[in-house]
Amino acid sequence: MLFCKVNQKIDISLPNNIELYIKRDDLLHPYISGNKFRKLKYNIQEALNKKAKLLITFGGAYSNHILAVAAAGKEYGIATLGIIRGEELENKIIENPTLSLASSFGMQFDFISREKYSQKEDASYLEELKIKFEGGYILPEGGTNDLAIKGCEEILVQEDVQFDYICCAVGTGGTLSGIINASTKHQKIIGFSALKGDFLSEVICKFVSKKNWNINNEYHFGGYGKVSDDLITFLNEFYKTTGIPLDPIYTGKMMYGVLHMIQKNKFPSNSKILLIHTGGLQGIKGINTIRLKKNKALLQYE
Repeated sequence: MLFCKVNQKIDISLPNNIELYIKRDDLLHPYISGNKFRKLKYNIQEALNKKAKLLITFGGAYSNHILAVAAAGKEYGIATLGIIRGEELENKIIENPTLSLASSFGMQFDFISREKYSQKEDASYLEELKIKFEGGYILPEGGTNDLAIKGCEEILVQEDVQFDYICCAVGTGGTLSGIINASTKHQKIIGFSALKGDFLSEVICKFVSKKNWNINNEYHFGGYGKVSDDLITFLNEFYKTTGIPLDPIYTGKMMYGVLHMIQKNKFPSNSKILLIHTGGLQGIKGINTIRLKKNKALLQYE
């Protein structure tokens, strides 16, 4: 795998002498990007140690995790199976940029109903998979487990102690948990939820003991996968100004939230803020495909 750590300063005008940087983890690998690289690092090592014959995981139509697992499987010579939410997608692989690319990496799919998919964490269902696919290594949806958090603890490095605030988008909570564990006492960690609801704090508490963090639920733009015209306009303007592409499901909402909070004086003067770019750019083709059918404005990063 490639490995590239870059903290890029965001050169835009900010009040109160605030400095803003973004860790470009989207540059870690062309397909195993951002936090997926971090989450898979030690899981792939464990699968190889156990001589696993198959990586089994779960995801939706445009899942970053599904594509990352497919790419990792190809890179390390392990077969992959994606259990996909939605039986209707079975005959639409070629129309789906994420699934078609995952398929080109050799991933096989099992398309199941949403009702069946809701059992993805049930012990009985997981046991069925272990019996059916002997020698399989099961990764949870989004990739979050103890080994994933271990990998995410490596996002922060020694040079990052200079920052007062670390901000990260949150889906399943694994990435933020790793960042919290790696943070120093003086740092405040803010997670920007991509989902509705306040259940994430309870999930994260299972993995961390520190208290220097909180979850912001104000910038989910209607919930997971919801993308508004205002958000698209913001992301296009941000890219034109900075040259930094952001995905609209996670990092784009985080960036919008941080800049809005800065304008509302939610950060003290002279704060140094580091945002984590968790990748996810592969999903932009899928978002644009959906928006094009609805005659909506598109993300324009090329």
